[in-house]
Amino acid sequence: MLCSCVWSDIDSNPSYLPLDDSEYPYVDLPRLVIETENFAQIRNKETKIPAKLQIYGKNSPESDVLDLTVKGRGSSSFTMAKYGIKLKFKKKQALFGMPQDKEWDLIANQRDKSMLRNYITYQLAQILGDDYSPRSQFVEVFFNREYIGVYQLVEHQKVSKDRIDLTESDSSFFFEKTRDLDDDEVFFKSYLNNSFIIRYPKDANANITDFLKNHVDDFEQNLEKGDIDLKQWIDIDDFVRYYWIQEFSKNIDGAFGRSIFITWQDGEPFQMGPVWDFDLAYGIGNKQKTSPYSWYVRYQGWYKYLFKNKTFTEHVRKYWKSHRAFFENLPDSIQSSSKILQKASKNEFKRWPVLENDDHWPFVDSYKSYSDAVDSLKKWTKQRIQWIDEHL
Repeated sequence: MLCSCVWSDIDSNPSYLPLDDSEYPYVDLPRLVIETENFAQIRNKETKIPAKLQIYGKNSPESDVLDLTVKGRGSSSFTMAKYGIKLKFKKKQALFGMPQDKEWDLIANQRDKSMLRNYITYQLAQILGDDYSPRSQFVEVFFNREYIGVYQLVEHQKVSKDRIDLTESDSSFFFEKTRDLDDDEVFFKSYLNNSFIIRYPKDANANITDFLKNHVDDFEQNLEKGDIDLKQWIDIDDFVRYYWIQEFSKNIDGAFGRSIFITWQDGEPFQMGPVWDFDLAYGIGNKQKTSPYSWYVRYQGWYKYLFKNKTFTEHVRKYWKSHRAFFENLPDSIQSSSKILQKASKNEFKRWPVLENDDHWPFVDSYKSYSDAVDSLKKWTKQRIQWIDEHL
């Protein structure tokens, strides 16, 4: 289909946004057509650029033209040629059956040649019973009348009744362990020298920040000494589930690096999650860290202390035995999910020809086809299961 343009400049109230898909035809995915004011390009993660967005199906638009702002998103991934985009609509939108909200993320997944690692992990967390796991939808994106590839539209991580459901108060917290700190973010350094950003409450003042910091410091001091009643401090089942998702995938960022989300409400234990950011997992990256044949996450951050606790290690062992079948089903899930992207992969790798790129990290593996990339991911998960069974 070719939709020709009926206006030459950005209109303040266009009836539709033009889509020229003659080079990148429809491949069974929704298309997001985005145009910014004066065709401004995204240069950083701070500047919010006014824009308009319309959803296209196969032959025609399937939504009104929607007002929003866009900006860059991601940490190291924002430095890549294909980078993530943060969307914030003027009004709440219910997209592709997901609960309505203003804030959404477009994940590029360029380092992941299967484009599936985030998707299958969010599904796994949901199957394992996580309180909240990000919902998502694969889409193709046309930005300022250029095709920019296959993206994963994901719910932005925030406190709300349909996402991270916390009692909204100054003693309820959603915070992130990270390595990257921006000047405009509220953060603190803990007793064990961990950097945490407070995501909620927004713009927390000094008293609120100190309240959380003091509780984290008390926990870390007791954790380090080994003198700790686990149930007083953590939701054990939640910590164990989160551990196995990160350990099974050998997620580099998940080893208490960054994108580690934690919630805490005064009078309740810490909870881990939601899971997030798995484009450097399941064998991507440094070979020593990503081989399926060793432990990794259990030696990092809070977990290296928790694994000195017999109660915790016993919960970890039992959890694998009782939930192993869910991990064993992952290769089948990978195969079925890959069918969603089989056609779209042709457009993606035409626009971004990285399949055979293994010149520098994180492009360490070369594939002849998209199916080869998917098969490699399936093989890695099977090897990981076998190794864990032999070394539990």
